[in-house]
Amino acid sequence: MSGARGWLRLIPIAVLVTALLSGLTMWLRADGIEGDLASRSRAALDAAGIHNGDVRFSGRQATLAGFPAEQAGRALGIVQGVDGVQSAQASGGIGPATSAPAPSTSVPPSSAPPSTSSTSPEPSAPPADRAGVQDELDRRLADAPITFEPDSAKLTDEGEKAARDVAPLLRDAPDSLRYRITGRVADGPGGRSAARKLSRNRALTVVRLLTREDVPSDRLLAIGSSSAPGNSGSGDDDRRVEIAVEQR
Repeated sequence: MSGARGWLRLIPIAVLVTALLSGLTMWLRADGIEGDLASRSRAALDAAGIHNGDVRFSGRQATLAGFPAEQAGRALGIVQGVDGVQSAQASGGIGPATSAPAPSTSVPPSSAPPSTSSTSPEPSAPPADRAGVQDELDRRLADAPITFEPDSAKLTDEGEKAARDVAPLLRDAPDSLRYRITGRVADGPGGRSAARKLSRNRALTVVRLLTREDVPSDRLLAIGSSSAPGNSGSGDDDRRVEIAVEQR
């Protein structure tokens, strides 16, 4: 019986020792976790360029002290981001870290670029009097005369284009104007009579073309005329037509 009583007296001592050992183990473990979190927090702060201040842990809860006011909020955010940290607070009345507002990515509206479109000058009004129409007509025919194939009333390609180019000018001129179209032909072996006939046929060819281009036929007059005596009868001057503007 005495042996049993001895064992019974040892039980409370064993329980107490077990509890003490368990508490010591937990304390050592907590101290190791806190040390690890403090070490990793310090490394994160140093990497961010924050070298002042102190980080202490109670379990997984961090307390920051000694950080400049302008760095405290950033330091809290860094420590809270360390893996394993449950929460972080700053001593000295500094509140918990708040996430900094994301930098604005909006681009300020740029001023509208200056318009690159240039105002084209308005085309000059077509001539509305006889002299103006005649001057413009002479200028165009000097650059591109209405010419024919030799000894023929057939227009050259250039001559046909020249006649078509002057048609809008004649068509759009005032109705009070009319046009005398005179063919020019050098006197040949057939004499002046044959030359006059060919010149008139050339004038009629131009009249028909202008009519197809919507120039009113009642404003067109075909005239045949051979070259004046003494003309050499060679060159384009004897294979063309002249257009004179007249007042009706």
